[in-house]
Amino acid sequence: MHTREEKMQAFGRFLDILDTLREKCPWDRKQTNESLRPNTIEETYELCEALMNEDNKNICKELGDVLLHIGFYARIGEENGEFDIADVCNNVTDKLIFRHPHVYHPSQVGAENPRPLPYGAEDDNSDGEMGQFSNAKTSGEVKQNWEQIKQKEKDGNKSVLSGVPSALPSLIKAYRIQDKASNSGFDWEERGDVWAKVHEEIDELRTELEKPGNEERKSEELGDVMFSMVNAARLYKLNPDTALEKSNRKFISRFNYIEEQCKKAGKALKEMTLQELDDLWNEAKTLEH
Repeated sequence: MHTREEKMQAFGRFLDILDTLREKCPWDRKQTNESLRPNTIEETYELCEALMNEDNKNICKELGDVLLHIGFYARIGEENGEFDIADVCNNVTDKLIFRHPHVYHPSQVGAENPRPLPYGAEDDNSDGEMGQFSNAKTSGEVKQNWEQIKQKEKDGNKSVLSGVPSALPSLIKAYRIQDKASNSGFDWEERGDVWAKVHEEIDELRTELEKPGNEERKSEELGDVMFSMVNAARLYKLNPDTALEKSNRKFISRFNYIEEQCKKAGKALKEMTLQELDDLWNEAKTLEH
């Protein structure tokens, strides 16, 4: 692994190259926030895929691609006289200090070399409006404090749910909404209580599906079922987006196996009986273990 000095040198080298390309490369020079945005989304998903695959080589590569976009946006901000990469780094650093009063005293916000509180000296930060958050000792306590602290920031969220980006994919958004509400105390007393709600929503969906017409109502009830299942997943410490992606991959793998076996038998999928397809599906399942 590299030393701190080597890491700083590498970051400086990255900024130098980015500056040069922005000035001398026709493609890099013409990029804007708007033109880069679709590529940023694509690069983020490619990073997520590498993370799902636990592919460290590609995780490193894709992190670099995402970093390139961060540097690009910061450079554009600098050209517009709005902010630069130092502002980006300082903003996130000050935010981390402010949101961790159990580690840093609030007076360290903006400090060039922020000093954490001495071990066992959490009570030194027990006064002032941030004092109520200074004694968090578990991950759960830190998480619960996080949303409340965010609303105390100068440019923080004005409401608990205003921090959920509207552009998030629906499944991830549902999880984040419920997670934020939970951190504010809006949650089931016992996680098992959620199942009554899940079954209630499923029954309401089934009732609507058996009625003629009113597709909007059916869609609404389906959404309620999915939302309740996301809530159940959260309560049982499961990420629904990750779980669904694993199921997607599992289905693709099994379906590809069926397709390959059909080709070997000289048949099209539509020529196979449901029983034959089911047998191949079960055969694919056994090969996974």
